[in-house]
Amino acid sequence: MAHADAPAATVLTLPGWLGSGPAHWQSLWEQRHGCQRVEQHDWQHPRRGDWSARLEEVVLAQPAGTPLLLAAHSLGCLLVAWWAAHSRHATRVSGALLVAPPEIERDDLRQQIPGWAPPARQRLPFASLVVASSDDPFGRLAHARALAQDWGAAFRDLGARGHLNADSGLGDWAQGLALLYALLPSPTCAPGGSTA
Repeated sequence: MAHADAPAATVLTLPGWLGSGPAHWQSLWEQRHGCQRVEQHDWQHPRRGDWSARLEEVVLAQPAGTPLLLAAHSLGCLLVAWWAAHSRHATRVSGALLVAPPEIERDDLRQQIPGWAPPARQRLPFASLVVASSDDPFGRLAHARALAQDWGAAFRDLGARGHLNADSGLGDWAQGLALLYALLPSPTCAPGGSTA
């Protein structure tokens, strides 16, 4: 449960390459709202198959009957799409917030993070929202919008906010938490204001 106004749900955070530092909104959500990080064994050299297998393990370990939400950042977004394309258990997920997906087919990123291009582009089997920035150094807004369309996801442009990480000054990012909970089936379940 994220906070007093939110419905009971399990939230898994999926950081991108190199993980998320202590000031990142994912880390703050884990500390303040009880979200659970999907820990990968190698944040520096991400292997798509290994990361996907780890996500599968964590999803299967969640109690049945409790809504499951994914809060992904950067490479974590591509992980969600890849996992959903191959897992028989993707329907266990109620929704996914996909923040700042990188343009992994760009030459520099393909070299830094090999094995992730091209991204999976099939329609996701759960509610989803792609959130992007107009000046993200790791991907153009138009690319994020195209991924959202392919994934069957809603799209939100946050303006010029960089990579939507700790450097973007989002802090606890109450808006993002509200967007995440709005993905649950009942629209009345979204939190209604600021968080602690």
